[in-house]
Amino acid sequence: MMQQYHRLKAEAGSHLLFYRMGDFYEMFYGDAERGARLLNLTLTKRGTSNGAPIPMAGVPFHAMEGYLARLVAQGVSVAICEQIGDPAASKGPVERKIVRIVTPGTLTDEALLPAKADRMIAAVWIAKVNKTERAGLAWMNLANGEFKVGECTRDMLDTELHRIAPAELVCAESVRIDVGSGIAISAIPDWHFEADGARDVLQRHFAVDSLSSFGLSDLPTASCAAGALLRYVSRTQSQSLSHIQAIRVDQSGEYVVLDPVTRKNLEITETISGESSPTLFSTLDHCETPMGSRLLRRWLHNPLRDNDAALARQQVISVFLSAPRQDRLGAEAPLSSLRQMLDRYPDLERIATRIALRSVRPRELASLRDALALLPAVAEHLKLCFNAEPTLRSYIHRIDIDSAIADLLHQAVDAEPALMIREGGVIAPGYDEELDTLRRLASDSGEFLLELETRERERTGISNLRVEFNRVHGFYIEVSRGQSDKVPADYRRRQTLKSAERYITPELKSWEDKVLSAKDRSLSREKWLFENLLDELMVHAPALSECASALAEVDALAALAEHAALNDWIAPELTQNNEIMIEAGRHPVVEHSIERFTPNDCELGPQRRMLLITGPNMGGKSTYMRQIALIALLARTGSFVPATTARIGQIDRIFTRIGAADDLAGGRSTFMMEMTEAAAILAGSTPQSLVLMDEIGRGTSTYDGLALAWSIAHRLLSHNQALTLFATHYFEITRLPSEAPAAANVHLAAAESSSGIVFLHEVQAGPASRSYGIQVAQRAGIPAAVIRHASRELSRLEAQGAPTPQLDLFSAPSDGDDELQDDLPLASADAALRAHSALQSELAAIDPDQLTPREALDILYRLRKDYP
Repeated sequence: MMQQYHRLKAEAGSHLLFYRMGDFYEMFYGDAERGARLLNLTLTKRGTSNGAPIPMAGVPFHAMEGYLARLVAQGVSVAICEQIGDPAASKGPVERKIVRIVTPGTLTDEALLPAKADRMIAAVWIAKVNKTERAGLAWMNLANGEFKVGECTRDMLDTELHRIAPAELVCAESVRIDVGSGIAISAIPDWHFEADGARDVLQRHFAVDSLSSFGLSDLPTASCAAGALLRYVSRTQSQSLSHIQAIRVDQSGEYVVLDPVTRKNLEITETISGESSPTLFSTLDHCETPMGSRLLRRWLHNPLRDNDAALARQQVISVFLSAPRQDRLGAEAPLSSLRQMLDRYPDLERIATRIALRSVRPRELASLRDALALLPAVAEHLKLCFNAEPTLRSYIHRIDIDSAIADLLHQAVDAEPALMIREGGVIAPGYDEELDTLRRLASDSGEFLLELETRERERTGISNLRVEFNRVHGFYIEVSRGQSDKVPADYRRRQTLKSAERYITPELKSWEDKVLSAKDRSLSREKWLFENLLDELMVHAPALSECASALAEVDALAALAEHAALNDWIAPELTQNNEIMIEAGRHPVVEHSIERFTPNDCELGPQRRMLLITGPNMGGKSTYMRQIALIALLARTGSFVPATTARIGQIDRIFTRIGAADDLAGGRSTFMMEMTEAAAILAGSTPQSLVLMDEIGRGTSTYDGLALAWSIAHRLLSHNQALTLFATHYFEITRLPSEAPAAANVHLAAAESSSGIVFLHEVQAGPASRSYGIQVAQRAGIPAAVIRHASRELSRLEAQGAPTPQLDLFSAPSDGDDELQDDLPLASADAALRAHSALQSELAAIDPDQLTPREALDILYRLRKDYP
């Protein structure tokens, strides 16, 4: 047996090997030690190897899924080895085989998959194309059959991986990719990515002579990644992936690009602290089915650049909302009725996949049978209640499943099937005559036993004689000890108890053999019928997947409609211009967490590209900025938005530079991280980008930070020309609109009262001139003595002309203010920069080789005089 184990372990490689032995999956040697540590199992020993005991640890086969889930959550892959031979007929060890390899990205079991999130597996290959490094990406959702490819530049790889968010990344052994935590890395030999081999793998799978029909002709690097990924996944599943029927090119230009920092700061599906709620997704997720929730999650992470695609979703939401919420008789509203129908559906998307992979459970087939019976009612409801809008008509067509599937399941699957096929009781009575006969023979033994018991009592004269059955000893005749002397000669003792004897007779033994063999034969017949049923259903798996996809879209759009109706959201206007015009906009998440949310406007366009946002700490600057970005994202998703009116132009990217963070392990301070993110924004933003910059430059000295903030804001205005929300406490920057008319000042209003500062959370035109930092510190609980000391120190600094003077927001400007403005360090810094530039120009025009010593000395004196 251990020789067999070593052979299979060599096949499993670095994966943990779950080696089936009876009712347990056992692990040996290093796997046992590792598995015991990861799963908190008892480590035992069995047998010896080279004189040393062999470590062993195991898990019960019926509880395997729970242990697998824990291992996969830790990024560990497991090879499942099953007994495929018949123990009764085997000489020596039972034949075993690795039937599949479970990796973090290849999960299909219901118990292992998160209901409302996808588990993607991706592959990446990096190659030089025309002297430029290109990254080829391929990713697959094994649970629904989706297979996509794309290419990007090397510097965009991190952004694309965060958009796809794979649970597992397959890459070549020679490639080192830093993807951070949360993604399992699987390294495979480089030759798996070789172009010819990868192309052959794809062509064989899709049964085509050329990949041009899939649009892969111009994507050689992505094709290499796709072939390697398909080979890897096929090996882990140990079967053909029949439900992977197409491969689609995913053009990055289809979506609004969100880099990893932006996804984190906008808290789309995860808060900054790593929680799943409250987020944009958790707020909007009113979906009735798991597949609808997963689709909504994908939509939020992939906002659309194309207006037509977003408007198609928006139109369906409008149709849902145009139906009355309730009729005059108080009947259920059409949208509510639709959502109640959807609530009765199981996860059809993953059931269809498990049918294709032949891993579906009997009870899932029962739920599929019941769900298919509801489809005609859903189609009729969409047709009658929502006027069959064009997109809805396509949904109706896609959910029109052949009734033969429902009929087959109704005939074949028992009304309440067992959990597993090995338990029997899965195939419905009446479906197969031979199975029915075997079941009757196996179960209808009561009449015979009663008759036998009556005859034996009369024959032996033992009045308390009983004929019984148990799973251990089978059928037997039980006689009390006191009556054992009356037992006939043809009785054979089977078991002796304290107060009774148990016997078997030739007649009872013959009946026992007949009944027990009938049970085995009926179970064998049932397994055979179940496999044939899967063969028939596999033909319909693509249609079931398409139906599930349509229902998921209907569910997601109905959920967005429900949220819009409950929260007074409106349909935004999508335009081709570079603009964001929002009236009375609200933060889609924060408005649910406070009693009264103050709505605010936003106007950005070609003539007003930057809003310089000032105001007190805790006044709501970050909330205001995020809500603008989230409203834009929702509009590009096709959703309604929280506003009175909204007009959103085409946006190619959303950038955020918000909050303070560091990367100590990577050797980057808070300020370095801030500058790195700012550099990425300056390098990547375009006139169609939306940029959120919050408190740039605060991680260094006042003069440095002010100079950097001014220069970055000026660069965004003059060079990038992006639509920018720029929040700052450097009030000197509020002078920028006087130099650049495309910038405008706004501030978050606040007021002082007898009880302290009051935040109004209202965006008003013009700059603020005070941060109220000391008042905020007082509200935070800073000791009164510290507050008094800080107030005195602030007064002293202001009297000395502090680098960043704190002016009174509510007083009229004094004559001295103008004088102070003239002496601002920003003006000095700007003058110094101009002088430096002029000096560089003069030096560049000088040819030292053509100068006499006297001329060189004259120039030196002049430069010293002109640029002191």
